[in-house]
Amino acid sequence: MKGKTATSARVSRPKIRFERTFQASAKEVWELWTTKEGLEFWWGPEGFTTTVHKLDLRPGGEFEYAMTATRQDLIEGMKAMGLPLTSVARGTYTEVTRPRRLAYTTLADFIPGVAPYEVAALVEIQPLGRGVRMVVTEDAMHDELWTERSTMGMNSSLDRLAKVLKAR
Repeated sequence: MKGKTATSARVSRPKIRFERTFQASAKEVWELWTTKEGLEFWWGPEGFTTTVHKLDLRPGGEFEYAMTATRQDLIEGMKAMGLPLTSVARGTYTEVTRPRRLAYTTLADFIPGVAPYEVAALVEIQPLGRGVRMVVTEDAMHDELWTERSTMGMNSSLDRLAKVLKAR
């Protein structure tokens, strides 16, 4: 797996871009992004578990999942920041083009003292010779600190995805 992360500015809102290459099929990567079983297996940074409560995979369809801190250092850090150990994410799929493009928005409503706002994301899966290139582009958060946290979380999640695909 090769990976890199870069942040680039756009007129309306900065974007964060993540790129990975996997020795897997587009179908395998797609299923890990779009099924309850797949997401629960890898989604979330190391030290968190994810439970999917709702997943309606169609444009306009909604999803909901709970992400819970399970590692002691994360539990202590979240308590110190006044964050709940479990956060529930809700979102809406805006594009579903099997097995190549998945776009969605989530509501960032878990940050103390910050009004809820939407974060858009796009997952693009492109077949390469014996594998796939996956590019995830998402909106930056409301400030630099939370954008850094979001970037670290996504990188950790994508590292978990890579481990799952490598083990197959």
